[in-house]
Amino acid sequence: MPHKVSLSRLKLTDFRNYASLSLPLDGRHVVLTGQNGAGKTNLMEAVSFLSPGRGLRRAAYGDIPRAGSAGGFSVFATLDGMLGEVDIGTGTEGGEDGQARKLRLNGTPARTVDELLDHLRVVWLTPSMDGLFTGPSADRRRFLDRLVLSLDPEHGRRAADFEKAMRGRNRLLTEPRPDPAWLTALEKQMAELGIAMAHARHELVGLLSGLVEAARDDGPFPSATMRLSGFLDEEWQRPAYEIEDIYLGLLQDGRYRDAAAGRTLEGPHRADLLIRHREKDMEAERCSTGEQKALLVGLILAHAGLVGGMTGHAPVLLLDEIAAHLDEGRRAALFDRVDALGGQAFMTGTDRSMFDALGERAQFLTVSNGGILP
Repeated sequence: MPHKVSLSRLKLTDFRNYASLSLPLDGRHVVLTGQNGAGKTNLMEAVSFLSPGRGLRRAAYGDIPRAGSAGGFSVFATLDGMLGEVDIGTGTEGGEDGQARKLRLNGTPARTVDELLDHLRVVWLTPSMDGLFTGPSADRRRFLDRLVLSLDPEHGRRAADFEKAMRGRNRLLTEPRPDPAWLTALEKQMAELGIAMAHARHELVGLLSGLVEAARDDGPFPSATMRLSGFLDEEWQRPAYEIEDIYLGLLQDGRYRDAAAGRTLEGPHRADLLIRHREKDMEAERCSTGEQKALLVGLILAHAGLVGGMTGHAPVLLLDEIAAHLDEGRRAALFDRVDALGGQAFMTGTDRSMFDALGERAQFLTVSNGGILP
């Protein structure tokens, strides 16, 4: 059983519709109920800021501070984390979109928000992800990279460095006579980073597929088959250094084509995650809305289990409006699966009765107008 990472206190200042909130938690799952617009998802978003990135809404920092505040927001949490008890404070000091988020661990400034991954992993499922299978491939790459980051903390830095090198190459290709040595240096960097990124994605898909296969007859959710497509599809049995050389050759041979297109046409930024409903042998995008939701729930739960198994620490799970489209039997099965993961989950809904099957396993809180009712 993985170690349970759990929050014991959450404090917000000028975060969305919360002017100030100090919320004691007892380590159980947390169920947040209340009317639409009360601030349930805002509170979940605050918890998502205990991980690197821009949270579950991917919002610009300037959009987060409470209307009428002086600017900036803060999220503070005390938790029993992967390295023991820790106080985490994060936020901004102003409302400018370009401002970086700051992080303090036990009151000491951290060098980078990536240090959050030393203390906890956060996995989430939100209604905005319901269109994952029918939306653009960029959404699925972002989804996959978020899953990879939960297991490989360096993945985000590699992806950012790859994008930076690719932008430099694209700019250089617009010049009448680009420096070939500079181009080659950027392309070598792209090859090294790009293949490392793609390998991490392939490894995650393989691990997750194995876990989904092992659990395919366990529970009410359909199982998914997954594969990556769109980037060196036939080459992944080769050693990494050979694949790097192949990609480097593609970049060098494609300079004129990419210059004419105004962008790099080959790379991990063009890959797609293809998902099928295993039992129906059908592409996920052709499944019903309910089947797509069930597939997504199954994937998120399998990934949370994978994180717990590989790190030894169960992730904090955020499930926004999770019970809305599930019947009573599936809700009960879902809560059992969530509980079996061994971590702390935050769940939201408008109807408290939908979570009755959790019983004493959860702490029930009613959210109203940016506060918690007594």
